[in-house]
Amino acid sequence: MNIGINESDRINIAQGLKRLLADSYTLYLQTHNFHWNITGPQFRELHLMFEEHYTELAVAVDDIAERIRSLDVAAPGTYKEFAELSSIKEVVGLTDGVEMVNILTQSHEQVIRTCRDVLKLAQAADDESTASLVSDRMRVHEKTAWMLRATYR
Repeated sequence: MNIGINESDRINIAQGLKRLLADSYTLYLQTHNFHWNITGPQFRELHLMFEEHYTELAVAVDDIAERIRSLDVAAPGTYKEFAELSSIKEVVGLTDGVEMVNILTQSHEQVIRTCRDVLKLAQAADDESTASLVSDRMRVHEKTAWMLRATYR
């Protein structure tokens, strides 16, 4: 494979993207879980907002996985792999909207930090395609985290 990025850099970038994929997929599951289980006075508003978020994340995980494949590296695709790679922890048994919003805010902020790590790898290897993808993802998560933080201020 000769796309102008040496093999070592491709592998390092793909490893970073694997972590981003795992964080994003775990956040997708977390958001979907909260969408299903939200209760309380803001049920409708949060239920719909969470649906918007997990729908956007469903597209994002595909884009990230396909970028990993474009670098000629296998993308992780099992719960076990995601659990090992993700910095985001699963949440069980939660129905309180305020707590859900706080957890989702922290999870989006974690994805932003993961994006920043991968962005540095991509920029160092002059991998504009990955840098562009990661930068776009970072912008979405920064905006989402802001909107979540603003929900209960």
